[in-house]
Amino acid sequence: MNRAVFLDRDGTLNREVNYLADPAQLELLPGVAEGLARLAQNQWLLCVVTNQSGVARGILSEATLAEIHGHLRELLANEGVTLDWIGHCPHHPEHGTPALRQACNCRKPEPGLLLRAAADLDIDLTRSWMVGDSARDLEAGRSAGCRSILVGTGNGARTFEAMETDERESLLNAPDFPGAADLILAGPVSPERA
Repeated sequence: MNRAVFLDRDGTLNREVNYLADPAQLELLPGVAEGLARLAQNQWLLCVVTNQSGVARGILSEATLAEIHGHLRELLANEGVTLDWIGHCPHHPEHGTPALRQACNCRKPEPGLLLRAAADLDIDLTRSWMVGDSARDLEAGRSAGCRSILVGTGNGARTFEAMETDERESLLNAPDFPGAADLILAGPVSPERA
């Protein structure tokens, strides 16, 4: 079975933009491509799992989202990095058409996107990681059986500040994605799940 790093998109890989709706707005954060390349060289699959309620809200279409993800793949390909899987949740429990207005199992903190990627790519979730900038990212990873790392980019610093002291003490965190890659590549940090 494969092992993977599940990646939140906005605020983790690229600059946080409120409802990114134009491929031209997509800007990789410093060191992201290099961190992803190091993980891929060490046989980690790279899987993006992203909530995109902007689709339900009518801010962007599925076609525009596909263009954004195409641009993300292009930017990374220019740095020698290939993403193995991109999954998104277009739903929102309170907004959108009836088809998109729903409580689903793919909207983080639910683990549905990670479970789908694991089924598609034969991933051992217990050997995998979730990296993101929000509590919902960490919870999705834990719910799927992965270890999780909070990055300080995007909403990460605010997420960290909002946590209880005991949560912070048991949390694996890094200032940015390259730091998260360092933690993953260093190997197991403790016998219990982070």
